[in-house]
Amino acid sequence: MYKNEFDNLLNQNKIFNAYMFYGQSKFLIEYYTDLVAKRLGTPDEVEKLYFDDFDFKYAKDKLLQSSLFSSNNILIIKLEKKLNKKEVEELIEACNINPDSKVIFACMDDGEFKTMAGYFTEKQNAVSVRMFLPFVNEAIKIIESHAKALNIKYEISALNNLYFMHRQDLSLCVNDLKKLSILEQLITPDLIYKHCFGIGAVNFEDFLHNLLEGQDISEDLEALLEEGMNEIYLLNQVTSFIQQLFMISSYARVYGSANAKEILGFIPPKNIWERKSRLAINIKPEKFLELLDFLLNIELELKSSKISNQNLYLQASLRKISVLIR
Repeated sequence: MYKNEFDNLLNQNKIFNAYMFYGQSKFLIEYYTDLVAKRLGTPDEVEKLYFDDFDFKYAKDKLLQSSLFSSNNILIIKLEKKLNKKEVEELIEACNINPDSKVIFACMDDGEFKTMAGYFTEKQNAVSVRMFLPFVNEAIKIIESHAKALNIKYEISALNNLYFMHRQDLSLCVNDLKKLSILEQLITPDLIYKHCFGIGAVNFEDFLHNLLEGQDISEDLEALLEEGMNEIYLLNQVTSFIQQLFMISSYARVYGSANAKEILGFIPPKNIWERKSRLAINIKPEKFLELLDFLLNIELELKSSKISNQNLYLQASLRKISVLIR
């Protein structure tokens, strides 16, 4: 199931006995894990087993036994490696046996957990939800919802600036919002630049432009990966960037000029939009399909082949983009 389908079920107050969240976006996995846990019970009714703390027998016994001190028995299990089918099915069945129990699996990966997701079926009153990296307009709405929850007054351009400053890392954006809430004043772009600081030595927006402008990105690419940026995440961000450029280019060719609000759903900072629009128009329309096919093939190789060094493979592959756009 995808996030939008699950959102509809949440709005209908649909309750499952077992939940599984997995995919590309760790932020959304953790966000929905916490959201569902809060809907199911109070913090005192939730127990968390993270990574090495997980013990199958303990987890099963807990789910089979109702709590003496509360009406709900909620267990969150955070994993980096999938469990075998027998263990997953027995934990789900424990929740079906004991109506007071619910289990939530927060699975910090995508490909590793695809098989496990199939064990969560409607017959078992269980659901698995795959979380993809959000598009820019969706990410900005998520930041907005957190700002409203913190009673922060803001200018939308300030939230856009915060998002791009943090290389589209929602966790960092939300953490900064919590700090900014202390100021109790309108959050403007100037306030963002004054109190918030982007991570890393490389500006990610500049990196994406340099890559598509055919400039030498070797040092910046190496620096991003050395800072700990995941190869698949970086590749998906490049793909998302090119998809945006394609939408801008297509819109401008049909209507004569590009409208940021209609294309992206929001108005980004002026300097970012102008630079992105120029780049989109300068790329020939037929090149977009070639670039996207190239990137999808790289992702397929990274996820399905036994590449010994994904870091070096990605660096070598992305450098070929400068050849493709000539």
